[in-house]
Amino acid sequence: MEILKLVFHLGVLFATYSFLWFFIELILQLLRGGQPKKLPETYIINSVKYLFLVNVTFLFCLENETENLTLANSMPSLIVLAVYFIGKFQRRQEQFLFSQSLPKELVNSQFNLTAEIVLTVASVIFFIVLIFYPEIAHNNIANWFKASIEDLGSTVIIGFVLKIVGFFFLLSLILKTLNGIIYLISGKPLVEVKTRFGKKNDSDDSFDDFEEIK
Repeated sequence: MEILKLVFHLGVLFATYSFLWFFIELILQLLRGGQPKKLPETYIINSVKYLFLVNVTFLFCLENETENLTLANSMPSLIVLAVYFIGKFQRRQEQFLFSQSLPKELVNSQFNLTAEIVLTVASVIFFIVLIFYPEIAHNNIANWFKASIEDLGSTVIIGFVLKIVGFFFLLSLILKTLNGIIYLISGKPLVEVKTRFGKKNDSDDSFDDFEEIK
């Protein structure tokens, strides 16, 4: 039961953080004069976004942990965070593959497999580093994000919507876990999502879908 509550609260946290980050990216887009981002710029921004999401998640773990935070008692949060990042990686990869079937002038693909893997692994490692050096997590930017997330969560309408998103994030994670367990037992997932792209192959590529909160 405690694990389900943790996943739900982290889902609300991720949704609220993405809501705040939407406005940050909107401001950055206005400062660029509406010009599309180049690939290096995309991954610099995503690195900062991931870094502070890990930072804020760690601060919430500290707040909810009565004892010193260790790798053992922070493992559930670390696993949920890793699954979230992997899900976003899978979603961006699917979007990139789909964009390959469209005319180049209609899409501006910003995807690099190596950069995605490095970003995902580095984010997980950063959380582990914070466990051993928690003083790094206490900074003005992370504290602002944490306070803003708490303020938004306490509002009536926005807070309610974010809780709904957190509930669906919980369902998505449960489904993903069940899919993995059933796949290990029977060799077939409980839910199979097939995505067909422009070019025809002998067999369809199938992807395990993940609900991205953005």
